[in-house]
Amino acid sequence: MNNSKPYQLRILVLSLLFTACSPQQKTGVPVLNWYVFDEQSGAFREAVEHCNQAAQDRYRLALTPLPSDADQQREQLVRRLAAGDKAIDIIGMDVIWTAEFAQAGWILPWPEIQAARTTTGMLTAAVDSAAYRQKIWGIPFTSNAQLLWYRKDLISSPAATWDELITQAEGLDMPGALQVQGQRYEGLTVFFVSLLASAGGRVLNPQATEVSLPELPTRKALSILKRIATSSAADPGLAASREDQGRLAFETGRPALMVNYSYVWPSAQQNVPQLAEQMAWTRWPSVDKTQPSQVTIGGINLAVAAYSRFPDLAYEAIACLASASNQRIAAQKGGMPPTIKALYADPKIRQRFPMADDLLATLENAVQRPQTPVYNDISLAISHTLHPLAQIDPEKDVQRLRLAVQRALDSEGLF
Repeated sequence: MNNSKPYQLRILVLSLLFTACSPQQKTGVPVLNWYVFDEQSGAFREAVEHCNQAAQDRYRLALTPLPSDADQQREQLVRRLAAGDKAIDIIGMDVIWTAEFAQAGWILPWPEIQAARTTTGMLTAAVDSAAYRQKIWGIPFTSNAQLLWYRKDLISSPAATWDELITQAEGLDMPGALQVQGQRYEGLTVFFVSLLASAGGRVLNPQATEVSLPELPTRKALSILKRIATSSAADPGLAASREDQGRLAFETGRPALMVNYSYVWPSAQQNVPQLAEQMAWTRWPSVDKTQPSQVTIGGINLAVAAYSRFPDLAYEAIACLASASNQRIAAQKGGMPPTIKALYADPKIRQRFPMADDLLATLENAVQRPQTPVYNDISLAISHTLHPLAQIDPEKDVQRLRLAVQRALDSEGLF
């Protein structure tokens, strides 16, 4: 007796059910999976809905959330992309991943004309963050940079330079009066790169092939870090302080000064409205009073995954996602600064970002972190060498830092 027919029938039924459950098979519309951090306000989902409507069934975007932590996002993406995962079509990339992902062959370059058209009107520093070896590898979607936040009931006008600001903070006789990032992580690298650039230096040469770290600017940046950490205005928990620890400390009402991103403004309005009434902001302090500060740029760029089955549609979808209307949604709803310069004059965005003028001025003069495939190793080398800040020796650590960065630059691994 042949018992194979019932078995074959079950397989056929299961196959039909699987096909019926597949959106792409059911509708005949290609599904583009957008892997990006799990944005909580709903701004990304709203952008997806807008682009799906505009696509008129040429494609359908589907969000795949990644962890909120940037390191965990990168780890998950690297594992999938290294395995040639075809399920990834669009990647929400941190600006520091461009060179690594491009060199590894995990993302596709943008056709020159299409890239120029899609980035028209965008901030130069934001577009530069998506460039590597004379090609554009992503479209800037959101941006960010730090400002100096202060309590105007305690400080009428913050000092213009770091040395003067530290002295001003010490005059308040309040431990923890000055909040900065001191933990051994990416935020410490960002802090150092901003100080170094403001002092006239850079980590690597313009081609990102050799260590730069010039003597005088590097020593000046290290001296400021050392002075902050050993100041009476330093937070006792500086060695473990990140952006969010600084925000939470500031909301207690004890600190008077803080370097942080724009998200601290709506947070204070919601959590401590009375304190928010006393909050003010200005550009990051300078190292040299004759030169404005240069602060590290952040943000998200949208790239086409190299193994996508629908690259042409992915380019089209990214152009939609990064459009002015969707950047406006991300700014108003999600509090993410736009990359399109004209949006900083939009009344609704200025209402959401009353610090828009200072933020725009900062972004127009922003600097990049080293644009190299081994950036992750270089960042670890910097943060490990400088942590804890209180133990920095500005004279000796210039050479230590150079050696650490050189070892990272010589590494052959992308991971």
